[in-house]
Amino acid sequence: MDILLAHAYYLYEDPHERQVMKPYPPLGILYLSSYLKAQGFTIRAFDSTFASMADFETLLRQERPSVVGIYVNLMTKFNALKMIALAHQHGARVILGGPEPPYYAREYLLRGADVVVKGEGELTLAELLPHLARHGMNGLDSIAGIAFINSDGALVETQPRPFIPDLSANPWADREAIDIPRYMATWKTHHGQSSVSVIHARGCPYTCTWCSHSVYGNTHRRRTPEDAADELLWIKERYNPDLIWYADDVFAINQRWLYAYADALKQRGVRIPFECISRADRLNEDVVRTLAEMGCFRLWNGSESGSQKVLDAMQRKVQVTDVQAKTHLLKQHGIQAGMFIMLGYDGEEVEDISATVEHLKKCDPDVFLTTVAYPIKGTPYHAKVEASVYTDLAWDVVSDRDMEIGGRHTRRFYRYATRWMVNEVALNRARLHGGTSLAARAKMAANIVIGRAGMLATAGGRSGEVKRSVKMSYTRS
Repeated sequence: MDILLAHAYYLYEDPHERQVMKPYPPLGILYLSSYLKAQGFTIRAFDSTFASMADFETLLRQERPSVVGIYVNLMTKFNALKMIALAHQHGARVILGGPEPPYYAREYLLRGADVVVKGEGELTLAELLPHLARHGMNGLDSIAGIAFINSDGALVETQPRPFIPDLSANPWADREAIDIPRYMATWKTHHGQSSVSVIHARGCPYTCTWCSHSVYGNTHRRRTPEDAADELLWIKERYNPDLIWYADDVFAINQRWLYAYADALKQRGVRIPFECISRADRLNEDVVRTLAEMGCFRLWNGSESGSQKVLDAMQRKVQVTDVQAKTHLLKQHGIQAGMFIMLGYDGEEVEDISATVEHLKKCDPDVFLTTVAYPIKGTPYHAKVEASVYTDLAWDVVSDRDMEIGGRHTRRFYRYATRWMVNEVALNRARLHGGTSLAARAKMAANIVIGRAGMLATAGGRSGEVKRSVKMSYTRS
């Protein structure tokens, strides 16, 4: 084979995801696979989702690929480092791609990767693979969109590669390269319905300071509505899923495209219930009605905070009152409202968290998920707090998500804040909609008291000062 494509997510090694059991296939490497096959390359895909590290090593030993390409994100970093070492042990060169490696290129290259691809991988790999086969590591500086360490030990980052202008000219994701029915069966077993993921666009043009744009920059490119609808028809005929997950960053970003896509699906007789992510400012009565007619049963909105001060600091470019209005609009059309909430952004204080709790109670979402902000390298948020970011651990065993931020409230504070928020909103929902036992309500009330008291009691404590901490080491450990 010309390259073994792999990702580094192992479902059965993730305790949280073993509880959730909603896996989706690695569309990123499947798009690479279909593109490279169309260009005449011989490709093998290793889907780690239901596999083990031992399975990966067995495949390396049996197939002896000359090149292994690994997709890496923040959550799969540690598995990826193990896979790099295994690939080298079996004589393969290693190419890394995905959102994690570009801003840590030196670190990954020092730990065994040969090349880091920055940005989209299709065009770069189509040029890089023949070069490696003919010239090895010599002359790589002529290839755009990569990083490597030269013979003098210096990091070389070549000029950026232009993005693919017409996504519809690319073949669809190579779903036949992996076991899609197993994903569907897992969903069916644990949730009673099967689900398949699709993506019709790449990139997000918005400027949220904490969001990484390391692969697609601030571009936004869409497939044609007809091409997107043709793929969904094929998915229906080939797999017949109960649900669709649109993995676009902002699904309803372009209203004219959305209406054309809805018409194209209707013409093909395709209507599959789906969920997606969008933004409040991209929703209006006509858009929401169209989404409902298409089969949208849940829409996730990155609300993030109920404090306008915090939203403005994030450069979210949304209004708290608009989020509330659009959440109610969704529910009026029978679409479940899901919300993402982020605590701990720079400058947030107790009163801002209180505003977020009140915001959630006014929105009354069907479901919401919380996280504590963490500085992803390469983002404006990371640049803003970089001087305060610290850890006592070596780079190999810590991710951006594990970083401490000097001067911020402690992790214990945010555990209490989350406990208060989740139970305050749940109790409010129970009061509005009923159907919750007195015992369950009493438990919520107790957790509200514990959470709020704990949050206030720990509000005076802050994460350690940087000067007393060990700054993050980028050296080989």
